[in-house]
Amino acid sequence: MTPTDAVRATALDYIEGWYTGDAARMERALHDDLVKRTPAAEGAAGLRAVTKERMVELTRDGGGRDVADPGIEVHVDDVVGDLATARTVCVDFVDYLHLVRTPAGWRIVDVLFLART
Repeated sequence: MTPTDAVRATALDYIEGWYTGDAARMERALHDDLVKRTPAAEGAAGLRAVTKERMVELTRDGGGRDVADPGIEVHVDDVVGDLATARTVCVDFVDYLHLVRTPAGWRIVDVLFLART
């Protein structure tokens, strides 16, 4: 598997894990030090943050399972050595992902996202 394919697989674990409520896939995709952020409110200066533990919990509680067709797209934007950037785009969110290659594989270190709904 090429590094680009491996990054894509990790991004799919993240976004498909969310929409299927598969906490194991979500956990596998995320680095232990993950911070996921979004603007606190439109026009606000602050950010809301979510940890790996909270993302896994939210996924386990159902995630986006109520969405029949999330229209998932994954774009691997760049892979350089042990670092990568990717985007997931779907009906609900646009996520900008930073990933790092670890001994266990590619993991998402941080996410900056915007809800589309």
